[in-house]
Amino acid sequence: MNTQILLDDFERIANSSIPFDEFRNKSILITGGTGLIGSLCAKALLYVNDKRQLNLKVFVSIRSEDKAKTVYSDYLSNPSLNFVYWVSPDDLEIANHIDFIIHSAAETSSKQMIQDPLNVISLSVDGLRKVLEFALKNDSTVVYLSSMEMYGNPNLDRKVTEEDQGYIDLTNTRSCYPESKRMCECICSAYAAQKGLHVRVARLAQTFGAGVFASENRVFAQFAKSACKHEDIVLHTKGLSEGNYVYSSDAVTALLLLLLRGEDKQAYNIANEASHTTISDMAKMVAKEFSDGKSKVIFDIPSDNIYGYAADTKLFLSSEKIRNLGWTPSFDLKTSFERMIDYMKSDWMK
Repeated sequence: MNTQILLDDFERIANSSIPFDEFRNKSILITGGTGLIGSLCAKALLYVNDKRQLNLKVFVSIRSEDKAKTVYSDYLSNPSLNFVYWVSPDDLEIANHIDFIIHSAAETSSKQMIQDPLNVISLSVDGLRKVLEFALKNDSTVVYLSSMEMYGNPNLDRKVTEEDQGYIDLTNTRSCYPESKRMCECICSAYAAQKGLHVRVARLAQTFGAGVFASENRVFAQFAKSACKHEDIVLHTKGLSEGNYVYSSDAVTALLLLLLRGEDKQAYNIANEASHTTISDMAKMVAKEFSDGKSKVIFDIPSDNIYGYAADTKLFLSSEKIRNLGWTPSFDLKTSFERMIDYMKSDWMK
């Protein structure tokens, strides 16, 4: 069920400076359509489409019909929504012409990165190649969702721009994820340079807010759930890594702007610089602000990295490049948690 806070986010997106008329009578494919980012992009576009009567067709790739029906329960009767089954890379087939693509499908589970690194790499690289070949046939404009993890550990005493890169330990099994993101970005550049494909890269900070799923288990959700239940927030690391975050609707706005105004063969950081903090400081803030003073931050650090967490990273993303396109984030870290928790309580923490 759509809650009012999520609808408020969609209304904010609809009233942004994005030139939505460029979507009129067009079609868009969003891969990873049942993930947080993909589903919010699709729902926001469906909302704007209805409001502005754009005649936009929205295709979302899915793996499970049951999950898709749950995620899109409020949109199943919307004639502009179309499901595309995409289970393995070679399965991507759409008869309709596609003008735009947001490629957000990826494996984001840290445990899977440890337990099945070969599949993580294969899904990233093979899936992207299939999407880009499909885009070539359709002359589509593509935004590829990369990750801030592609920077590795730059260890810089300044904000990290898109030209920087840091160290990635290739002997670390979990490096399958950031290194595959680097390879995928290289593939995007190659398609742009050699075949003239219109493709841009979004290096997305950790994204959360209204719209998160009840099954979400990343640290922001763990912290929020614990605080709401007045339970202690347990950290399995020292929490020294610097976190870069962006509110969900702010991320959607950035991606849509990048799709229409980004430069081909270029990467853009999408992060709210005002939301930069360490993991431990974020945990302390959530415990203080959202638990009525009843939660504490507890450190329970195992001797082995059984949870698959990334190594401590000093990383402060600069968002100047995407801001120069006209993007301005609306919500800082505390407000992002307020809106996410309000959504959680109204939607699935009743």
